[in-house]
Amino acid sequence: MMIFKKIKKACLTFLLIFSILPSYILAYSEYIIPGGENIGIELNSSGVMIVGLYKVNNNYPAHEAGLRVGDVILEINDEPINSINSLVDKINKITATNKVTIKYNRDNKINKTVLNVYKNDQNIYKTGLYVKDRITGIGTLSFIDPSTKLFGALGHEIMEKSTGKILEIKDGKIFETSVNHIDRSEVGVPGEKNAQFFSNNIFGKVVENTDKGIFGNYTSVIPDKKLYKVAKPTDIQLGEAKILTVLRDAQIGDYGIKITKINSNFNQKTKNIIFEITDGDLIKETGGIVQGMSGSPIIQGEYIVGAITHVVVDNPTKGYGIFITNMLEEAEN
Repeated sequence: MMIFKKIKKACLTFLLIFSILPSYILAYSEYIIPGGENIGIELNSSGVMIVGLYKVNNNYPAHEAGLRVGDVILEINDEPINSINSLVDKINKITATNKVTIKYNRDNKINKTVLNVYKNDQNIYKTGLYVKDRITGIGTLSFIDPSTKLFGALGHEIMEKSTGKILEIKDGKIFETSVNHIDRSEVGVPGEKNAQFFSNNIFGKVVENTDKGIFGNYTSVIPDKKLYKVAKPTDIQLGEAKILTVLRDAQIGDYGIKITKINSNFNQKTKNIIFEITDGDLIKETGGIVQGMSGSPIIQGEYIVGAITHVVVDNPTKGYGIFITNMLEEAEN
């Protein structure tokens, strides 16, 4: 009987120890589908972002209320809003007073204030606020995990231009585009892809906008493409590699680069790979890296090693990339 109790106690102790050990097993696949497709991106903000202030009747009502560019409006008179239309609707329902109570988010702190509003000659309320509730643009798909159907793109965050802040999103989508023109990069002036949008042909739903890219669920048919092994940082070598990106229509091309430095600094999350473009055709067509190439996968041998994130403005033939493992880990969060 004593022996049984000792064994039982030992088993219980083992189970307790086992249960509190941290798990470092990653869920992403060992082999993934590389991107390269040019994608349209539409992100809907969580709330309505203030992007500018203007004068009304010789007053700055937003300034007087303590509101700033970058604040995100969450509620009007204790009713939640999630679009410009709902904000306008709530304000236009004012009857007894020319004041509204606003709940807003500033730097992850929730605040409240009272905003004076003014009617113009057309009997429309003016708030003194320029606002935005969504952002659209283009970028490049980086990967699809065939097992989880998670996707990643861009390799960096999407910022709101007027505020310089990362857009806190409610949801979003990626969709089909066709590249019709490229403005070439010049020293000091990054170029850009221009594309036609087909926003009804949706590829996936965006659920995250982070400093490592945009991530979500791929909802369209999974492309029948070659799988590449996920490279750990230690698998990446200096020297020849290639990028996958679109320069015309929807045709993905591969273009030669040279990896010149690998930055494994733990604190460096996005500028992990430094490279230069060696492909003469790509340089002739684009002048180097252009806006819209962000997210283009970097391939070395049978590995997918990373994705383009930034251009060196003073030399657009040079750029930075993020480790693909950093993107895959972010996609799982």
